[in-house]
Amino acid sequence: MPELPEVETIKNELLPWIVGQSFTQVTIFDTELVPDSSAEEFRHKLIGQTIQSLERRGKYLIFNLANQALIMHFRMTGVLLLNPKGIDRYARAVFHFSNRNRLVFNDLRRFGVMRLVENVDTVVGKLGPEPLSESFTPEILAKLLKKHHLPIKAALIDQNLIAGIGNMYADEALFAARIHPLRKAGALSAHEIQSLYRSIREVLLSAIGNKGASVDTYVRPGGQIGTAHFHFQVAHRGGEPCPLCHTPIERILVRNRGTYFCPNCQPVTTQMPLLSP
Repeated sequence: MPELPEVETIKNELLPWIVGQSFTQVTIFDTELVPDSSAEEFRHKLIGQTIQSLERRGKYLIFNLANQALIMHFRMTGVLLLNPKGIDRYARAVFHFSNRNRLVFNDLRRFGVMRLVENVDTVVGKLGPEPLSESFTPEILAKLLKKHHLPIKAALIDQNLIAGIGNMYADEALFAARIHPLRKAGALSAHEIQSLYRSIREVLLSAIGNKGASVDTYVRPGGQIGTAHFHFQVAHRGGEPCPLCHTPIERILVRNRGTYFCPNCQPVTTQMPLLSP
């Protein structure tokens, strides 16, 4: 699933190509992509509208128009391709712009959705703070976590607590902070909160610098892969040696989400007993 670094990369790489351009033609191949309206109504409302700005909120990509916003959520396998040579069977929508560029929404598993809204908060209003924003501080992180008894891994990927962090980067941040994924979120020490805060930001910024992680279907708009996964320490590396201590990396389920960690570098201490996933 595209997480914060992947969606940020998509936004950054599309900006110079589509901002200031208007929609001239819209084709919806899969009506389930637009659950809030008919394909024809969706198409009619978009054609002629100009993209004034492009932004990301959590894992959502937001096209700001004059009086509306087009919001895309890629879910598991959605990708945006800019001017691909052809349109394959996984294409769910195609957008043509006034500068003759073309944007194709591909989605292997067909979970992605698009919505046209007048108020973006109807879709993203319940999201937690952005972990890379200036207003996100160690104190804010501590306040978000202190009331929760759920595993810290589950807390980090809860979009209502913190926006944009998903499975991969939660695993990487917890490894960098040397925190076991099953530790109670509300039981972390002040020192651990500080370490986790730094790790979250460092991991996300590094991944953005590497244009996201192409571990599954994600590719950048131009079709190139992201390279963040080449730098993963634990995520998707089950059974491989830890880069620090060479202990085999383990995979467990935390709230039904595959989770990778080093049992030596991220121990469960006697003060913080193991939780059931």
